[in-house]
Amino acid sequence: MAGFGVSNEGFNLKGFDIILGEGVDRALQMFGPNIDLTPSSPLLKLLEVTSAEDAELWKRMEDLYYSNFVSTALGDNLDLLGEDVGLARRRLFAGGEVTVKINNPVPGRNYILPEGTMVVTGAPVRSFFTTAPVTLNAASPQAPVKVQAFARGSDSNIAANTIIGLDPVYQQIYLSDFGLATVTAQNLQPFTGGDKFERDDDYRGRLLGLPRNLWTLESVRRAVLDLSGVIDVLLFDPLGGVDVSQSYFNLFNFSQRPFSSERSVGEAYFFDIVVAHEFAWPWRTTGNVPGIFEQVGEAVDRVRPVGIHPNIVEANHIDVGVRAKVIIRAGYDPQALLASIKQRLAKDIGALKLGGSVLYSQVMCAFGEQPGVVDVQQLHLRRCPPAFGRITFGAVPHQTTVIEAAVGENLEMGATELAVFRTDSDLIDFEVVTQ
Repeated sequence: MAGFGVSNEGFNLKGFDIILGEGVDRALQMFGPNIDLTPSSPLLKLLEVTSAEDAELWKRMEDLYYSNFVSTALGDNLDLLGEDVGLARRRLFAGGEVTVKINNPVPGRNYILPEGTMVVTGAPVRSFFTTAPVTLNAASPQAPVKVQAFARGSDSNIAANTIIGLDPVYQQIYLSDFGLATVTAQNLQPFTGGDKFERDDDYRGRLLGLPRNLWTLESVRRAVLDLSGVIDVLLFDPLGGVDVSQSYFNLFNFSQRPFSSERSVGEAYFFDIVVAHEFAWPWRTTGNVPGIFEQVGEAVDRVRPVGIHPNIVEANHIDVGVRAKVIIRAGYDPQALLASIKQRLAKDIGALKLGGSVLYSQVMCAFGEQPGVVDVQQLHLRRCPPAFGRITFGAVPHQTTVIEAAVGENLEMGATELAVFRTDSDLIDFEVVTQ
């Protein structure tokens, strides 16, 4: 048994070959060196069968050992560890396909339903958003589009023909320029996926990041990041109230002097939370969809002490794009190739967090790794400020026009800025040359 089982390095598994070798040694000691242990002998076959059974037992003991740790547990064992700390595995978002149709369109005009357009069911109301932009006109009055639920769980696994149309509040705010044209939506097939659970890796990440205390930077961040639709969060506190780098932070008595700077008795204390969110989720409550602002306020209220209040601010969502000359091989479909490049850029840039810069080399890789692309020339990265203003806590210049970086330059983002790449953005300008 020496060297196997639980040790300081973890669990050392005894394999089948070692178990069989030990069995053979015991057989030789008991029956003598002349015993028949050739491959066809009955005794060796019995030893192989029992050794295989013992090897499976060792594997089971290894699984039991590692099921006690969040970093290595799997499946039901990981669920049990989550129950111990009060964090259950979340369900996924239901989704499906709807057919949108434009009625009474003006001839020659395109009607664009942007990504994130809200569609709803009848009572009880379930809200969904489109995952891609749709262009409708008199020549093509209807088109299918994928949608995803705002709320997790099986309640959004709706039956066929349950979608009744666009959210009226969303339509009034964002589609008021459609004039007499109206948009209808219908799901011909039921929606699925809401009854499934998140993967072990996603659940494990949430468990590992779960704070074990009430009021620290980590607890506030975790409470906000756990909300659906939130990408990243930045806490800004001029008085150091949530700065756990202060060596004496957890030593303060909340009834006397709670933070690193004095404040008047009875005066409310405020700190800023900058929240970056997926643009499909509304910032303020729209129709039946709760806004990110309201959700963040409720989440922080559960972990903040009395008299300490958050100032919730929407991050600067900066639209980014690319201008380049793309040389492709003959025989490749230019439109399909450009669509693949856009999807790759959307995936790479979508993984960035607050303050994450768009790297020139990263964009070049998105082009160079596509089959059919021979060369990329005159590549410029572009950025544009958000449409409805911006906020800043530092020396970030206010922008009113599109900025185009020189060849080879990165797009540097401020601490409160989030790069957003849309496949239908006007900032994308590709010139395709077939070799």
